[in-house]
Amino acid sequence: MFKSLSKVGIIATLLAFTIVGCTYKKEITSTSLNGDVLKEYNKVQTTKQILEIADDKQRNITTQSTLEGTIASLATQMMRNKKMNTNKPVIITSFVRLAELKKTTEFGRIVSESLIDELSNRGFNIIEFRGQLAVSVNNDGEYFISRKTNKLKNKIPNTYIVVGTYSRQYGKVMLNARVIDNITGKIISSSRATYNHKRMNDCMLFKDCKAARTINIVEER
Repeated sequence: MFKSLSKVGIIATLLAFTIVGCTYKKEITSTSLNGDVLKEYNKVQTTKQILEIADDKQRNITTQSTLEGTIASLATQMMRNKKMNTNKPVIITSFVRLAELKKTTEFGRIVSESLIDELSNRGFNIIEFRGQLAVSVNNDGEYFISRKTNKLKNKIPNTYIVVGTYSRQYGKVMLNARVIDNITGKIISSSRATYNHKRMNDCMLFKDCKAARTINIVEER
């Protein structure tokens, strides 16, 4: 029995020395680092944490599998990132192709039209600058919105402007949006999102599919 107790005591003593030794070694290692090395170490750890947050944002916020989710993500990010007074009027323009800033598509118009709803519901003071000076009426209906410049106001008040671009990639569309002060050009808020539609060919989405090949039918001779 005493021998067993002695063995237990010896093992416990060895473990204690081992733990103390490890602790001492860690203390020596930490205290042996000079200020510059410790500073760089802390920078690396901070960078790792930032990259982990960025990866989490990419998975859960900026990458969406539906167009509705993508638009909601853009609006939510703009609301969270804004450095602006929401009482100031905001106008929203059509999203354009990144390679051609003066060209849009139905896709770009859908995104901008949907953002009007999303941002308005989040407290942005959205104004419709395409309103005519009068309501026009014909046999088919009544109209107020127009893209004919001769029917619109010549000037708009001092506002923020939402602009956006999209870029078609394989299986996805990358969108970037920003709120700009139209007087100073300062970027007030920004957001980005990826619509991951996973289609090999997105021509149906952008309505630019090539016409089906046709052949001529001739009389056999």
